[in-house]
Amino acid sequence: MNDAVLSFSDIRQDFPAPGSDAGIRVIDGINLDVGIGRFVAVIGPSGCGKSTLLQMAAGLLMPTRGTVHHRGRAVNAVNREVGFVPQQAQLFPWKTLAQNVELPLLLRGVATAERRERVAAALDAVGLSGFERYFPSQLSGGMQKRGSIARTLVYRPDVILMDEPFGALDAQTRMVMQNDLQMLSHNAGATVLFVTHDITEAVLLADNVAIMSQRPSKLLANIEIDLPRPRNVFEPFKNPGFEDAYDAVWTVFRSQIGIRNQPH
Repeated sequence: MNDAVLSFSDIRQDFPAPGSDAGIRVIDGINLDVGIGRFVAVIGPSGCGKSTLLQMAAGLLMPTRGTVHHRGRAVNAVNREVGFVPQQAQLFPWKTLAQNVELPLLLRGVATAERRERVAAALDAVGLSGFERYFPSQLSGGMQKRGSIARTLVYRPDVILMDEPFGALDAQTRMVMQNDLQMLSHNAGATVLFVTHDITEAVLLADNVAIMSQRPSKLLANIEIDLPRPRNVFEPFKNPGFEDAYDAVWTVFRSQIGIRNQPH
């Protein structure tokens, strides 16, 4: 892919195993390109290395073999040019919401006036204007998650890595956050690599769904999701073409979770 902003080339990852010199091979030769401005969802069985790929893109883990490239440069140290949104919000409890969101700018030496302007814009983008002085304990789970996303958006990374960011939320809040994310990512023009266990979520949000196999994992398919935007996350099957897109992903994925025949 010529316009790839993030590339995984022949990635293999082995982890130590107790009582074994050989270790455990989690990833076995994955190649994946993420195009500029694309939203790519990664799904696969538990333990197949989905989160491991995000850690590699962030420079938090070096692959046993292969190379991750960001904008054509090998990632061989912490990659400060990408944003990372973990499953838990991980806001500092002793800092206010505004202070939490401001922190990445503070660490980058951004001037005070610009920090305040960008924090205000990021909080407004996620619907949290007016909560600047609240502490995380005073915010709901969904609001904390919005704060975590704002903290990532505030320094304007060109790639956002998201590791099951909505997994801990209740169903209603999750749908609201999915709806917000598709608008935010579109408006920001950001490239998103999004790990999820939820096929419906993947199809609703993504331009492409990358499907990983059981461990040691390979890339089974990278399916383009050609559905018009914006998409209705509250009533998925009302999106024209959703059922066909879901079936295309499910047909590949179902073999990895021990299901051979569809129920009648």
